[in-house]
Amino acid sequence: MNRKNSSRLFSIAKKVLPGGVNSPVRAFNAVGGDPLFIKSAKGSRMTDVDGNEFIDYVASWGPLIFGHAHPEIVSAITRQAGLGTSYGASTELEIQLAEKVVAAMPSIEVVRMVNSGTEAVMSALRLARGITGRDKIVKFEGCYHGHGDSLLVKAGSGLVSLGIPECPGIVSSLAEKTLNLPYNNIDRVRELFDKEGKEIAALIVEPIGGNMGVVPPIPGFLSALREVTEKAGALLIFDEVITGFRVSLGGAQKHYGVNPDITCLGKIIGGGLPVGAYGGSRQVMDHISPVGSVYQAGTLSGNPLAMAAGNVMLDLLSKEGVYESLEQKSAKLCQGLRENVEELGIPAQFTRVGSMFSMFFTDQKIVDFETVKSCDTEFFKRYFNGLLEEGVYIAPSQFEAGFMSAVHTDEEINLTIKASRKALAAAQG
Repeated sequence: MNRKNSSRLFSIAKKVLPGGVNSPVRAFNAVGGDPLFIKSAKGSRMTDVDGNEFIDYVASWGPLIFGHAHPEIVSAITRQAGLGTSYGASTELEIQLAEKVVAAMPSIEVVRMVNSGTEAVMSALRLARGITGRDKIVKFEGCYHGHGDSLLVKAGSGLVSLGIPECPGIVSSLAEKTLNLPYNNIDRVRELFDKEGKEIAALIVEPIGGNMGVVPPIPGFLSALREVTEKAGALLIFDEVITGFRVSLGGAQKHYGVNPDITCLGKIIGGGLPVGAYGGSRQVMDHISPVGSVYQAGTLSGNPLAMAAGNVMLDLLSKEGVYESLEQKSAKLCQGLRENVEELGIPAQFTRVGSMFSMFFTDQKIVDFETVKSCDTEFFKRYFNGLLEEGVYIAPSQFEAGFMSAVHTDEEINLTIKASRKALAAAQG
């Protein structure tokens, strides 16, 4: 496969961008070689600057449930751009999108729009600390909640992909207020809250682990978190930046029947544009300025381009049969991938919730960050590059999720299964 133009652009990019990229995992450090530079994308396919076409299972890291450049979303953005791209003032579009989010998400009565998932999480933590008057936050190893200082401790995803054990620049006194626990370990949660519950402002969790690959919660895990936090007077925060509107119209909280105090959402609610949000009950959200004393602001919050795209996205997601179709397509792909590894005798574990899925190259059952780290990353590296040669693009890290879109066809899924069989065989050597 000719990738000369991507390599040329990467050489230029390294002169003006740190490592040649604006987000670390894009550098392909975990899989080797120069990263792809994309020229265009439509539906389930992307085309790079060398003219190579790829079936895409990254979907801009999850939000593009209806694929790239969906005509209705593009039309909404184009129409709004002609009316102005940013006002720094309120619009009716914000109200319309907020109403749709509130109607869909079981725990949200009031929602505040921001500009990214990281900003949503940072704001949610400040809100929890402001409400409780406490400082400590509990998170889980391998769960990534954006690059806020409080949360880059055993954060999975990009850090583990790059082999970074700790991130310099984090104030030690702030890091000390972040308590880490193994994901899916209810006993450890209870032990910690028995000891330090009166000092804990909030527990934050990805209700489905999505930033160490897909790690579903074991039965009873989320309900135990709800029980423990309520007893301690701490807030429960669900980071649904990935799972919100991805696994169901009401997110993971509706899927599992457990309601948090605060929910964080990401780019899905903006049709893939830069946007985030956090929300909860009116009682919780009335602590935020200008109603309450917990300050949070943003010049581009509620940006009309993102609001216009998000309104169309949520309308599309509300149509009958969307999630049933995603489930069918995802099940078909994962079954084909599973049959490949079984036929070739390759140790692998599969995890899937709805249209997010992972294949881990390990013989250990995947339940937490430690079992995820048992994966054979060198095998994944060979597999990734083999898939790329076959025209299939997955995340360039063993520790990221894959995503099905509503526009992937059965033919593309079959092509992917065949491509995976070739890539697996080549990776075996």
